[in-house]
Amino acid sequence: MPAVLLLAATGGIAVRVILSGRPRCQETLVPAYFYPGAGWIRAIRSRPAPGIMIIDITSSGAGRAPDRNYAAAVSRARAAGIMILGYSSTDYTRRPAAAVQADVRHYRTWYDVTDIFLDEVTTGRAGLAYYRRLAGYIHRVNPGSTVMLNPGAYPDEQYMSAGNIVMVFEDSYASYLRLHVPRWAGRFPRARFAQVIYATPRSQLSRAISLALRRNAGYLYVTGRGGANPYGSLPSYWPGEVAAVAASCGQPAGGRPG
Repeated sequence: MPAVLLLAATGGIAVRVILSGRPRCQETLVPAYFYPGAGWIRAIRSRPAPGIMIIDITSSGAGRAPDRNYAAAVSRARAAGIMILGYSSTDYTRRPAAAVQADVRHYRTWYDVTDIFLDEVTTGRAGLAYYRRLAGYIHRVNPGSTVMLNPGAYPDEQYMSAGNIVMVFEDSYASYLRLHVPRWAGRFPRARFAQVIYATPRSQLSRAISLALRRNAGYLYVTGRGGANPYGSLPSYWPGEVAAVAASCGQPAGGRPG
């Protein structure tokens, strides 16, 4: 995967940031928080395949032992050109860094997964040093890896120096309609941002994807599911979502955020 290596210095600390060459428009991202089986196969066989799938083994991290079914699913997904990210909760800086680091090592050893998704991320500057240290560790033990941060909202702009990709929205479609995009977000390429929109009616799928393109989201997941776990399966309109996101490549980039 092509990349550009930058050094972002903030507060006297140099942080390595890897900018992916993808996506030029939009790609689907799948929080695959369901056990390998028909849903995984359906996602992998999509054309085009998702740009990213996130594996969540235990709802907090990689667990205590490898699971051969996940290993097989990861292998098939990577053969289809999908980037796999290993899920690790940070519990808004309350989870010890050593526990997250153990997840990083286990994902690499058990699943050959070196790209990491850090969930439950804070948005304020007080937590920034914690995430910079974690990102630095991940890049050190897994050179060339991608780190995605998930604050679920637009954080302080300096978080962009810690994550290669930042999930700046994770909420319902109703909330998405009211989203305010900060001016600074327009200074970064689309590949730096991901958005997840749940509880989206089928009738609003096209509008959600169009809004996400205007709002500079390079990676996108839209689902009609809601409740405690909107990610227990792929949405019922998944084929239409894949087609609509692929079609977004024909739309002009940029524009005013809506």
